[in-house]
Formats: sequence, structure tokens, C-alpha cells
Amino acid sequence: MTESARAVLRTIASSGPATRPQLSAALMFSKPTMSAAVSELERHDLLAPAGINRGSVGRTSVTYGLGPKAGFVIGVDCGTTHINAIARGLDGTTLGTVEMPLVDKSADERFLLIEDVVARLLSQFETRSTPLRAIAIALPNIISASLERMFGRETLIPVLEQLQATYGAPVLLENNVNCAALAEYHEGSAKQYSFAIYMQIGVKTGMGIVLDGRLFRGFKGGAGEIGHLPFPWSEHERPKWQQVETYMGSAALLERAAAGWPENEGAPPKSTSELFARVEQSPTARAIVEQHARDVGNLAAACVSVLDPQLIVLGGGVGQNPQLLSGVRDVVKELCWPVEVVNGQLSNQATVLGAVRLAIDFAMARLLGEEGKTTFLYPSALTAGQISI
Repeated sequence: MTESARAVLRTIASSGPATRPQLSAALMFSKPTMSAAVSELERHDLLAPAGINRGSVGRTSVTYGLGPKAGFVIGVDCGTTHINAIARGLDGTTLGTVEMPLVDKSADERFLLIEDVVARLLSQFETRSTPLRAIAIALPNIISASLERMFGRETLIPVLEQLQATYGAPVLLENNVNCAALAEYHEGSAKQYSFAIYMQIGVKTGMGIVLDGRLFRGFKGGAGEIGHLPFPWSEHERPKWQQVETYMGSAALLERAAAGWPENEGAPPKSTSELFARVEQSPTARAIVEQHARDVGNLAAACVSVLDPQLIVLGGGVGQNPQLLSGVRDVVKELCWPVEVVNGQLSNQATVLGAVRLAIDFAMARLLGEEGKTTFLYPSALTAGQISI
């Protein structure tokens, strides 16, 4: 594929359908160069007419969009309480969605459901004329090239083998919080920022780091695992393993609420959503939420001191509550320096949207003959030369 054709394909995938004059202006290509690039892409069915654009003086021009051979990708969020999946074209057009709630499923049981979710997703639209370019699966685990810290690895690898054998597409794995961070960067609260961190505060605690559109994963995929920070830490206390995640988690928050809940305010809240809903009427709920905001602020300040981000996005079942914002901002300012802190915009869809974004980026890179970087890829020997157009 010529450089000019790559540039046209990349532009239409990222910005949507366009006419030749619009593309020429955006890419500063001459008319012959643009004509040759479009013709090259049309021969491979990577580009196709998408409509007619009518100018103000009556002139018409063909609008081009991605062709059928550009293909599509799948993003899967395999969480502890659900499996969500989305299929999208490389231009971001949604083709299908599946949501499967889960109750008391082990990691092994969740992994074995992924194939069924993908099959249900693909049954929603016609796939015979367009190739599946990649499947990205988000997991609540540290993801490394060897998966040495992956619980249920022995069950997961055969599932990946079966997916690749059935659909002929590479399968990517990524940490769920990293995916949420990527989604907020591209589609949510961090769209206008170059360096953002996403803090998930909910059942579990984690952080995703995005700089100039790229995830920072660390040496072994563990960057952002703030649940492992040493805590508590003082003259009289020794840190416990994952105590930050335990203390900051939803279950512990509700336990602390129940322990100090007065009888004159009725039964203590049974969920974090109920706790936050009672803030306006209950002084106890307000005090608990204010203290939790200070706790989140302490954790955020530690992250700011190490990373100095431009923006902090709070997400997760608890972190997405606006009642936390002012308290977190105050603590970060007190312990470090002022940093903008906002709630995420994508709620419980952030992870699956990030997974599909990761798949799109990977597929586009391979289609353009570039290196598609990812932490874990199955099969790992798959190269750009094996991806046909």
C-alpha cells in the first residue's frame, strides 16, 4: 500500500466519510495523487462510495467511506459481574452489542462464557463479506506477555485458541482499567488532554495511565496497580498485602458505614448507590462520603506526586459519584498542587469501549503495515505480513 493510500485510509477511519476535495485539502495532496490513492483503496475494497455531497452552487462530489474489506473488530469486557461486548467498524460505527450479567461466577466460568458472547454478537449482523480484524478482551488482571500473574490462565488460553481458530483473527488481552482509561481519553472526559490518569474506585481499585493516546503499562504490565501501594504505614502499623484495595473497596466502605450508623436514621445502606443517595438527608451518610472523598484524595495525591498528570478522571461504581469531587480536589491541592479532577463520562461502558478502541488501533496499524503494539497477543507469532487485505 502506498503512503498516500495509507494516509487516506487513516483519515477516513478517524474522521469519517469525506470527498476527494476534502481529503486533498486535509492531506495537502494534488489531484492526481488523491485520485491514485482512492483508486488503489477501491481496488482492495478498503474504500467505497458512501453518498453524494451537493455543494452550494449545485456541484456534486462522491463521499467515500470505508469499504467492506476494511473489516470490523470486537471489544469484550469480561468483568466479575458482567460480560459486555461491542462490534465496531474501523471508523467506530457500532454494528452490534451484547450484555450478559453474571452472578457468583469464578474466573474460569467467566472465561468459558466469552465464546458464547462473541457468537451472540456476530449473529446480530452480516459478516460474510467483511473480515474480523481483531478481538480485544479486557480482564480485571495484571496482563503481561507471559500471563504469569493470571489466575485461570490454564482455562483462558484454550478459549483464546478456539476464538482464533474459529474466526481467524488475532486476540488481544488488556487490563480492564487500562481500557477504561483509553476510552475516557478518546471518547470521554479526557478528550482534550494529552496526559490523563483514570482512577477506578469501586469494588476494586486501579489506575490507567494514558499519555498522548498511548497506554503506559510498565515493565511487566503492572503500572497503575495502586491497590498494591503499602498501607497502612506508620510507626505502629505494617503494610498489608493489597490493603489499599481492601480498604478503598465498596464492601469495606459499606462495612464502615454499618458500624457507625445510628439507629435513629433507620437501617444502614445496603449498596454504595444507596449510601450516596442518602447524603442530602442523612448527616451520617454525608460524613462517611466526605471521609471517603478524603481517602480517595490521599490516594490521588500519591499518584499525582509520582506522575504529575494533567487530569485525573474518577470512575468505577463509587468514583463516578460527583459528591466526591470537591473533597478529592481539596486533598490533592493540600498535599501536592492543584490538578483538575473530573468524573468519567462513560460510566460502566468505559471498559468495553476501551477494549474496542484498542482493537481498532491494533487492526488499523496492521492494515497499514505498521506494528500494532499490545501487551498480550494470541497467537504471538502473527505478523503484519499474515494480515491479508
